Amino acid sequence: MVQLIPPPEEVMQILKETGAFREGHFIYPSGKHTPHYFQMPLAFRYYDTARVLAVALSRKFRLEKEISSALPRVAVIAPGPGGIPVAFGVRDALEAEQIYWAEREQGKRMFRQFLNRGEVNPCIIVDDIIRTGTAIRETAQLVKDLGARIIGCGAIVRFTSAPTMLDDVPIKSLVEFDAKWYDPENCPLCKEDIPAEHVRF
Repeated sequence: MVQLIPPPEEVMQILKETGAFREGHFIYPSGKHTPHYFQMPLAFRYYDTARVLAVALSRKFRLEKEISSALPRVAVIAPGPGGIPVAFGVRDALEAEQIYWAEREQGKRMFRQFLNRGEVNPCIIVDDIIRTGTAIRETAQLVKDLGARIIGCGAIVRFTSAPTMLDDVPIKSLVEFDAKWYDPENCPLCKEDIPAEHVRF
């Protein structure tokens, strides 16, 4: 029997096999060191993998009565480029009417599309990964400024240090990941002389 929502360990196996999750010694632009690195777009370069992940996340949303009863008059929104494949996959699985995405320009997040107040259906905000929650909070504010209601939020992976709620909406995910971060002077990976790789984000 096909599992519509695969367990977290199966999702992590998918991410490992596609190269979207790597283990080693990585240095983020912030200067923090970590033994793991997610590059989620690598999982979404394969249609079958992208489909499995998007359908699984969509099933979590469909279980919510407020969302299922609103379909298809729902908008699926991505906070940035990384979330666009997720948003398209979730929109397709839910057969939602609208899809939008935001991006940062000159340090400010804004919608890529020109939107008028009142045009946007009730919203589900989705991303590939939630590390701090900043992107979804900024996107939520854009949605509110347009007079739209947020009825769902989620990602393929959510760091356990990130928020579990967006206002009164629970943040759903396929994997809850306990991220480890080290300052350079206290990094056990450095002490073991494990070669480091600088990553962009």
